[in-house]
Amino acid sequence: MKVFITGGTGFVGTHLTKQLTGQGVQVTLLTRSIKPGRPLPQGAAYLEGDPTRPGPWQNEAAPHEIFINLAGASIFQRWTDEYKIALRESRIRTTRNLVQALSLDKGREKVLISTSAVGYYGFHQDEELDEEAPAGTDFLAALARDWESEAGRAEEWGVRVIRSRFGIVMGDKGGALDQMVSLFKKGLGSRLGSGKQWFSWIHQQDLSDILLFLINQKGLSGPVNCTSPYPVQNRDLTRVLGEVLRKPTLLPPVPGFMLRLIMGEFGNVLLKGQRVLPRKLQSLGFSFRFPTIKEALNDLLNKPK
Repeated sequence: MKVFITGGTGFVGTHLTKQLTGQGVQVTLLTRSIKPGRPLPQGAAYLEGDPTRPGPWQNEAAPHEIFINLAGASIFQRWTDEYKIALRESRIRTTRNLVQALSLDKGREKVLISTSAVGYYGFHQDEELDEEAPAGTDFLAALARDWESEAGRAEEWGVRVIRSRFGIVMGDKGGALDQMVSLFKKGLGSRLGSGKQWFSWIHQQDLSDILLFLINQKGLSGPVNCTSPYPVQNRDLTRVLGEVLRKPTLLPPVPGFMLRLIMGEFGNVLLKGQRVLPRKLQSLGFSFRFPTIKEALNDLLNKPK
């Protein structure tokens, strides 16, 4: 099996690559520049190219069997008008170019696992959302909808397309957890706004397991929620993170207006949320290693050094 990954040098892709190569899978990672001395597990190789631009990399990508699209600028910073354009172009252009690469080698069975996000559903309160729920109307929801639509064009030439809607990935070397831990270790951990907003998340190991699981589900296509079966509210996440780090969480909540002032429109992502459930994965019998937030945080933060 030959797997081609965009965005594979990030913390999700790095973890996934180790797992794939550990099972004897050949992995090609698209990167804008190959840096001498950058370590790679045996069975993995770099291919130089900019995924947001057409180029020779597309011809080299085409013969692969499995395509995993993880590329996209991080949402975890202030959204200026300029940065919102970057968020969109990094996702839409990369997906469009990857789909074009797939079209260069028609006639063989191929799978495209394209990243999307639970932001697809828009902001909700306590309503439980599965893969059948409609798209929302805010910026992030519209972005996810268009992102998925771009990936779906590969179905025109027989590619099996899986739209993997990620929750917030909890990992030990990057992502949202790093930012939260740094505040908690300084004694600045507190809930955000009301604390009632839902946080749909996934442990990085479970996410890698899910992606491998999806590759091997013959005939599966369409949206799949890649989230823990137990989303948590912000107040419970705050409490459990404080307990695991043995840090107090007695500060008053961060006011919503302050978050919006500092983070702009992204503040709404932190103050609102969605309660997303992985119904499709559960119906297929997928088993989570870290289903609860306490199990996940204990594994990520209390591992022996």
